[in-house]
Amino acid sequence: MSGYVLPPMTPADCDGVAGIRIRGWRHAYRGLMPQPYLDGLDIGADAERHRTRLLHGDGSVVNLVAEADGGALAGWAAFGPYRDGGTRTADAELYALYLPPERIGQGVGRALLTEAVRRGAAAGHDRMYLWVLKHNTRARRFYERAGFGADGAEEPFEVDGVEVPEVRYARRLTG
Repeated sequence: MSGYVLPPMTPADCDGVAGIRIRGWRHAYRGLMPQPYLDGLDIGADAERHRTRLLHGDGSVVNLVAEADGGALAGWAAFGPYRDGGTRTADAELYALYLPPERIGQGVGRALLTEAVRRGAAAGHDRMYLWVLKHNTRARRFYERAGFGADGAEEPFEVDGVEVPEVRYARRLTG
């Protein structure tokens, strides 16, 4: 399906994952979130948050990286139990899927999403949810092509005092 290896994220990957996440946010959310917020994102602080969660989390979150030739990081995805109002449910949630902008359209995102869906189904989850910015049409098309669909749930995501609407997508993993 792809030329990418998809191992679990390690503490050594945290700096690279933080760079991917922040570059991904700045690219995907330009014009959708306040630019000063995007400009102020800090790779070092983000890497430390990833490292702390990875080393001290409860193991319920699966972090995958995509490695291209030579082991270079080409993307990152994270999923785990669905958080419904802060309460975990039996369903899964894709928390994050980010790529460096130059990797868009190369199959990295599809490989990461396919693996997250596969692992979620193998873990016995019936459904996988994700939240996507309402006006992020590229991401919405990507998820729709992968079998996800908006289920009618919406909520505001506040960024620097600005409400940025999100819509929830869902996909059945079993049956």
